[in-house]
Amino acid sequence: MKKLILITATISFAVSSSLKELENYALTHSLLIKKTKTELNLANIRYKKAKVSQFGQIDLVGSYTHYNIERTLAPLPPSAMKSPIPPTTTKDIYSIGINYSVPLFTGFAQTEAINISQLAKKIANAKLKLTKEQLIFNIRSLYLAILAQKEFLKAQINYLKALKKLKKITDLEVKLGKKANIDSLKIKSEIFAQKAKIEAIKANINITKAALSSVVGKDVKKVAAIKFKIKKPRYLVNKLYNKVLALSKVKLQDFAIAKANREIKKAKSSKYPQVALNAYAGKNYGKDIRTNNWDNESIWQVGVNVKYNFIDFGKSSLEVQEAKVKKLQAKLQKTQTMLDVKKDLIAAIEQIKLQYANYLANAANYKLAKKAENIELTRYKSNLSIINDLLIAKAKSQLALAKKIEAKYNYQKAKYNLDFVIEQGVK
Repeated sequence: MKKLILITATISFAVSSSLKELENYALTHSLLIKKTKTELNLANIRYKKAKVSQFGQIDLVGSYTHYNIERTLAPLPPSAMKSPIPPTTTKDIYSIGINYSVPLFTGFAQTEAINISQLAKKIANAKLKLTKEQLIFNIRSLYLAILAQKEFLKAQINYLKALKKLKKITDLEVKLGKKANIDSLKIKSEIFAQKAKIEAIKANINITKAALSSVVGKDVKKVAAIKFKIKKPRYLVNKLYNKVLALSKVKLQDFAIAKANREIKKAKSSKYPQVALNAYAGKNYGKDIRTNNWDNESIWQVGVNVKYNFIDFGKSSLEVQEAKVKKLQAKLQKTQTMLDVKKDLIAAIEQIKLQYANYLANAANYKLAKKAENIELTRYKSNLSIINDLLIAKAKSQLALAKKIEAKYNYQKAKYNLDFVIEQGVK
């Protein structure tokens, strides 16, 4: 029997997940992280695509053309016209060859496209960092909620045991005629009420575990306790705010501004001449109408094309204006982000202070409530008070304990929130 108990305890311990384990698992397996990483992969692909586009492309080309009158397989130079051998002529020309085309000058549009795609990579990385921070904070919040409910569940079970013990004593005194039967009935009623509360807490724990499992990306059966100290907060807003420029949420706006600058330059590139190189090498095939034999001619050519947009009715100017508006939006968004970060930073620090004060107040209140409960128990046993006074004192004591537990975990949650604001949740 002892071996069975030991095995059961070992299994129970084994399936408990620590907070760090869940965080590490989620950072690798969470669907949210996987989705954000696909965006980063897309940004990397687009960057590589922008880089290789400057080298042009080589195409294998082929064609078949039927003419209404016969044609030569290749254009005839003057010397060929004087040749005694007539050139091959046909109405059906088949051709196959290789074509290479590459832009030589695009008004720096290609260069800016590469720079823009590189900034897009940095933006995707910053978003991934923010997503990880949000994920870790959500996991910690749910984890603390489960621990708080478990601790309160334990307190409720102990409270129920105390009520049952009181009922046994009261039932005995009712038999001896020292207490009225109504006292026993009132305690019994309170026992039923507390049993319902216990079931409600268990349901809430299961619901919160399901939410945590969804966020983490795996089924969470049990959670391990965590240790943390409640100490007076000593944070300085200005000291922490000095680190704001290094935050991903601020860098994200810097990248957006830089990207808008590049888009302005790219929009201006359409006002420059566009120069491209095109080279072709291949063969033309056809059946000679005169001899009815197949023949072929090798063809190759190299050309440079220049295109300059003379009139576009203001389209390029509008594109430049649009890019400038996007830059202004990015600058305004950065200003708003800086204000929001400072607001969130102040709120996070004040919340820690508030929860610290709440914990001290509720801890002191619980001590007083517990003393009052003990006094009422003594008075009730001495027939100096009625059962209602004792039950009210017990209820107040239990409520004070619940608030103390809540404040304890709210304090730690507030600290996690500060880590989230200053992006220190993911080390």
